[in-house]
Amino acid sequence: MRLIVNKVLCAFLMLLVAGKLYSQQNPNVLFIAIDDLNDWVGCLDGHPQTKTPNIDRLAAQGVLFTNAHCQAPICGPSRASIMTGLYPHTSGNYLQLNDPDIKKSNDVTANSIFLPDYFEKHGYKSFGVGKVYHNGDAANTFDEYGGVFEKSGPKPAKRFNYDPKWFNKPGKTQTDWGAYPDVDEKMPDYKSASWAIERLKEDHENPFFMAVGFVRPHVPWYVPQKWFDKFPIDSLQMPPYLDSDMDDVPLMGRRVAEAPQMPTTEWMKETDQWKKVVQAYLACISFVDYQVGRVLENLENSKYKDNTIVVLWSDHGYHLGEKNRVAKQALWERDTRTVLIFKTLDGNANQVCSRPVQLIDMYPTLVDLAGLPKNQMNEGHSLVPLLENPFAKWDYPALTSYGKGNFAVTTEGYRLIQYEDNSIEFYDLRNDKDEWHNLAGDKKYRKLINQHRSHLPEKQAELSSYSHYSFNEYFKDKSQ
Repeated sequence: MRLIVNKVLCAFLMLLVAGKLYSQQNPNVLFIAIDDLNDWVGCLDGHPQTKTPNIDRLAAQGVLFTNAHCQAPICGPSRASIMTGLYPHTSGNYLQLNDPDIKKSNDVTANSIFLPDYFEKHGYKSFGVGKVYHNGDAANTFDEYGGVFEKSGPKPAKRFNYDPKWFNKPGKTQTDWGAYPDVDEKMPDYKSASWAIERLKEDHENPFFMAVGFVRPHVPWYVPQKWFDKFPIDSLQMPPYLDSDMDDVPLMGRRVAEAPQMPTTEWMKETDQWKKVVQAYLACISFVDYQVGRVLENLENSKYKDNTIVVLWSDHGYHLGEKNRVAKQALWERDTRTVLIFKTLDGNANQVCSRPVQLIDMYPTLVDLAGLPKNQMNEGHSLVPLLENPFAKWDYPALTSYGKGNFAVTTEGYRLIQYEDNSIEFYDLRNDKDEWHNLAGDKKYRKLINQHRSHLPEKQAELSSYSHYSFNEYFKDKSQ
């Protein structure tokens, strides 16, 4: 018997030396970011024809948050909030900004610690690839970074369907749609997935924090033809649209949400482009889902599979015709609601949580799950209680801002939007998920409105001089 035990022990040691067995005190983190992905994923029922088998599979393996919201409905400030753990109304980073400027806004942000850096401080090695921050890793936070890989390309010599200057519209946008290029291998997201896969095949002495940022479905909506073919255009279902939708929205709400460089639903209907836009967006989602699947499959086939926390998120939502707009940059449900999935090590699978949570909660949650000391500057809340019990009591609403003084407060069933001039919108999301009926003037909801207003911050940082948005006249005036 002793001889058998010794042989088993020797075999174990040989495997360990060869790097074929893997153990470490702290878990790894795989941090998957997807750009401009709204709730059009199968597990969120956002669009009945979407095809996202890999994201759906991950949701079935962990906890899906169906009421998750961004802190700002545009890439730069949303990602800055996630990576610093600070609300925009604390940092002043309300609008678009570049990564190197995130910590320049005020003294609070200057003392913040970026999420990858916090893990590095506690013995982790950090890897990043693709669009993690707004400019990839221009903040220079990762130990090893794989590049952006033409973050918005490749592009054809001439646009296919849309350029604002063709229609005498102000501003710029990369918005266009069509089948391009010919193969996946030319896409930046394919290259990012491949880079991450190579890191998963390597031997790592320390636990790792690996961020993989995918660009699609951010514009331009270009992917190879095979992804368009999955969505026959004649059978596509269009998003809900009401001609009079904006009639009960206050003037300030319309000003804040203005995106003059973008297509409108009325224009798309007149030019027979709406179905083509929806087809292109769905094609891009299906493409990026496949890239997510490539990374997850290789994680499952690696020695790290049993000791890696996976979190998948999108930086904000996106309108695809609702409210006469094709854009983000607003405070309605379609703009703020996002994808958030956690797969932890405890095997808690097939769980769905409808509590209002926020992307800013990811930082403290990952710190908590990794067993690291708390970062006292984090303004979000650890989601561990909800990961353990999705029905646990949760007293925190989701708070989104777009410019100083403009806030959305989302709870489990209601949304308050209050603008700089104190004009408001209030929606009963249980009975009006499309937000077609502003109940702000209904006395029956006065108590609920006041309850939601009580969650608005008493103090708001001034707009950072590094944070701006020049295509909207309201924000252009404030950024000067």
